[in-house]
Amino acid sequence: MIVMFHLGAPVASVLSMHCTQRAVIMMGGLLTASGMILASLDLSLPWMYLSIGVLQGLGLSFSWLPANSIVSHYFLKWRPIAYAIASSGECVFAMVFSPFFQWLIEVYTWQGALLIIGSLQLNICVCGALMRPLESKPHNPTKPNKDNHQDSKAADDPMPKKLSFQWTLLRKPEFLLYILFAIFAAAGFFIPPLFVVPYATSLGLKNYWAASILSVLALADLLGRLACGWLANLRLVRNLQLLTMVVTMLGVVLLLLPIGKDYSVLLVFSSLYGFLFGCVVAIHVMSIVDIVGLEGFDSGLGLFMLFRSIGGFIGPPAAGWLVDLDKDFGACFYLSGLVLIISGVFVVLVDRLVERKKASPSDTELEATQAFAYKMGVKLVVSESNCK
Repeated sequence: MIVMFHLGAPVASVLSMHCTQRAVIMMGGLLTASGMILASLDLSLPWMYLSIGVLQGLGLSFSWLPANSIVSHYFLKWRPIAYAIASSGECVFAMVFSPFFQWLIEVYTWQGALLIIGSLQLNICVCGALMRPLESKPHNPTKPNKDNHQDSKAADDPMPKKLSFQWTLLRKPEFLLYILFAIFAAAGFFIPPLFVVPYATSLGLKNYWAASILSVLALADLLGRLACGWLANLRLVRNLQLLTMVVTMLGVVLLLLPIGKDYSVLLVFSSLYGFLFGCVVAIHVMSIVDIVGLEGFDSGLGLFMLFRSIGGFIGPPAAGWLVDLDKDFGACFYLSGLVLIISGVFVVLVDRLVERKKASPSDTELEATQAFAYKMGVKLVVSESNCK
C-alpha cells in the first residue's frame, strides 16, 4: 500500500492536469472504498495484496495529492496556515480512529470492520465533489478589486492548465537537492512511530502506557502543524529557512530521545518529536512552490513523492537491522536523528540557490528586457555590475 501510494503520485499529478483535481479525488475515493470492501471478502492473501495493497494504495495517492494541490491553488496569502489546517485531519485520525477501529473489530469482526471502513471512505467522493475547480474570470483593469485580498487573486488569475507532466523539473539543481532532502527526511520520518512503543515496552512500561505515547505524539503533531502554519503565514522568515530550523531541531530531539528511561522523560521527548514533526509536515510540501513556482507544483509534488519513497523504504528496515545488531533500541533513534540533520543541510543549499536566482535575472529575462528596450528605441547594455 505504501509503495502504491508513492508510485501513484506522478500518475495522480498527470490525471489532475487533464481531468481537474476534483475528478481525481473522487476517483481516489472510489478506489479506496473498493479496496476495503473487496478485502472484506477474505478470499486469499494474494487477493489482499490486490485490494488493500494496489487499490487502496492508488486510491490514497489519487485522493491525497490532488487535495494538497488544490489547497495551494485556492490560497496565496493564507497558503501555509490553510495547508496546516487541511493536513491536521491526519492527527485527528490518529487520536480518534484507533480505539474506534478496535471496537469495530470486537463487534463486527475484522471483515465487518473493513466493510464499514470502506463505506466510510466513500465520503472522500463527497469531499472531492465539494472541491470546486477555479474558473477563469475576465480581467477588467478599469474595475478595482473591492476585496483587495491576495486570496481573491487566486480565483481571478488561476494557474494555466498544463497538458503534460513537467519532467524537466529534474534539471533544476535546487529541486534535485530538495529531492535529496525528501529521501533523507523520509528515511528518518518513519522510524520513530514504529519503534517508540517497542522501546517503551523494553523499558518495562505496560502496553497501555506505552501505547498512550502515540496518542500524545499525535496531539503534539496537531499542535505543531497549526503553530508552524501560523508562524509561516507571518512571513517572519522564509519557508525554507523555517524548514531548516525545525528539521534540524527534530533531528537533535531524536538523538536525545534514548536518554529517556522512564515514562515522564520519554513522554516529554516524544511530545517534542511530535510537535516538531508537525512543523515539518506543515511546510515541507508548501516549500515546493517556492522552488518550482505554482505552475510547476503539481508535477513537483508528484516527483517529490515518487523519490521520497526511497527513504521510506530504506529507513525502517535499516533501523531494525541496527537494533538487531546492537541489541539496543537507541540505535534506531540515533539513525533517525542523524539522517534528519543531514536532510537539513540540503534545505540550506536549496534556499541559497533559490535566493541567488531571485537576486540575479535569468538569461531569458534579460533577453526579453533587451527586446523591449529595442522596440522603445533604447539601447540597453547589461553587465555583471548592473544586471540587478
